[in-house]
Amino acid sequence: MAAIAFLFPGQGAQSVGMGRDIADAWPAAREVFEIVDEALGEKLSTLIWEGPQDELTLTRNAQPALMATSLATLRALEAEGVPADAADFVAGHSLGEYSALAAAGALDIAEAARLLRLRGEAMQEAVPVGEGAMAAILGLDLAAVEEIAAEAAQGEVCEAANDNDPAQVVISGHKAAVERAVELAKTRGARRAVMLPVSAPFHSALMRPAAERMAEALAEATIRPPRVPLIANVTAAPVSDPETIRRLLVEQVTGRVRWRESVARMAGEGVSLAAEIGAGKALSGMVRRIARSIECVPTGTAEGVRKAAERIRAAIEQEEEGNV
Repeated sequence: MAAIAFLFPGQGAQSVGMGRDIADAWPAAREVFEIVDEALGEKLSTLIWEGPQDELTLTRNAQPALMATSLATLRALEAEGVPADAADFVAGHSLGEYSALAAAGALDIAEAARLLRLRGEAMQEAVPVGEGAMAAILGLDLAAVEEIAAEAAQGEVCEAANDNDPAQVVISGHKAAVERAVELAKTRGARRAVMLPVSAPFHSALMRPAAERMAEALAEATIRPPRVPLIANVTAAPVSDPETIRRLLVEQVTGRVRWRESVARMAGEGVSLAAEIGAGKALSGMVRRIARSIECVPTGTAEGVRKAAERIRAAIEQEEEGNV
């Protein structure tokens, strides 16, 4: 049986103006930005649509901004005739996991916005600026990158943080150790090894202070069973139990984003169509490199929403006809 997945992007997908034409075209989409503005007590929507880019890119802003854009996009899809329960699975890359949970009804949008504002601040403040770093290693698989990271650590933290696709792994940890790993990767056959323009070593053991803050916040949060299973970042497996989701969201702060395995799991579960809900097209590219059996459609513009809605409706109709 063919299945559909909704995928939600993570940090790095943000750009000034994202979601504006979608909010202009669908009142239900604009309402999402208004809910987030009210939840945060500020006009985040103005920053999203007018910039400046460097302020939008700050972790405390980028995280709730990307969630708002994703959920607004989802509301636009619903307005175009895509049922709220069209997906069989949801998944999100890092902060996108909160977007996925809000999309599946496990989190209220306002609560997701407040949690992501705190998550962004906690992750930013966990390590003094300049002490941590991240780098992308292209052209080597996870096992090779893990070996390089372990060799480069030399008593410091250096580990694989994002297993994005078969030839893209992001490492994270102490700046000097990550720099050593980049140089090692270049000698071990990496097609490219480059430091990333981020201000903190996300998804590494150095994020433990942030994980502790998120544990406290999530303990107070209302998490309901999602309408459809979430493929969790840290396990690459489906989960629907609210208490397990709560625990995994804490583990996710320091844990690896197992995106390659997550997409492979969805393919194994019969997913043949995925919609990238929100800004950018990065996840669509990763999906193509992981599982060619999955067609992935982006939705980052009003035109993209209309095209994606048409494709999803067609897939649903085809599935229903097959079940008659």
